[in-house]
Amino acid sequence: MAKYDHFTGFFINILICKLQNYEKVLNFASELTTFFKMISKNQQKYIRQLEQKKYRKREGLFVAEGTKVVGDLLKRYTPKAVFATTQWQALEGITPQVLTEEELQRISFQQHPQQVLALFPIPSQDTSDPLTLLSDHTLALALDGVQDPGNLGTIIRIADWFGISTLICSEDTADAWNPKVVQATMGSLARVNIIYTPLTDLLDRLPDTYPVYGTFLDGKDIYKEELTPGGLIVMGNEGNGISDEVRQRINRRLLIPDFHQGETADSLNVAIATAITCSEFRRRAVRG
Repeated sequence: MAKYDHFTGFFINILICKLQNYEKVLNFASELTTFFKMISKNQQKYIRQLEQKKYRKREGLFVAEGTKVVGDLLKRYTPKAVFATTQWQALEGITPQVLTEEELQRISFQQHPQQVLALFPIPSQDTSDPLTLLSDHTLALALDGVQDPGNLGTIIRIADWFGISTLICSEDTADAWNPKVVQATMGSLARVNIIYTPLTDLLDRLPDTYPVYGTFLDGKDIYKEELTPGGLIVMGNEGNGISDEVRQRINRRLLIPDFHQGETADSLNVAIATAITCSEFRRRAVRG
């Protein structure tokens, strides 16, 4: 009988060990399931809707993607949600919902998603009068009806590069929180203050002596004209340039000359023209 009890105990111990290991396997599987929490169809639909302005406005959220863009925005804004693959190195205090690359692809607006997608609150527009942001010693940019999201995003990036912290947009300029704009800024959206306001009303309230610049084909050569340290640079619509209403309120008309001796392009892309103009202003300021 003792021999029987010995073997019974032996087999019971084996069974207990196996059950304990099985429990560990189940716990591990549960942790893994929690870690790789599958994104639901409702979440996918919710995120994809944010491509449209009406849903961004309703939810008060915008989408950012990629390590550079999301990383820069995390320094300024607190995200509502972060979705990432295991390759993304999360910043301290950020706990993403971990997805597979296939799942990230389903919610991404990019052809080739880059590790992370985040939802950020659209910042409340500064309610102070935009006029208070303009001074004789500060350079600011204004956009009059710029429609292409890529152009707007690039201009925001240009403003950031040249140390211009205020970008004033007419109400018919593209939405700065459009996913294509956000991506084109490459994170500069975190450092440039975007203000939407009726442009003509703002210009009408400026002193007559305040420098308001615009680029025109009949303007004066930017490389020969005197440029002030501060002022407002207005850039116009891709196809039509600066509108007639705004054109009448510009008191410093500039020309970016071409250097081709024969036939050449009839105009510059608005983002390129913005970069050239800002560069010349900053070059003069450095030269003194």
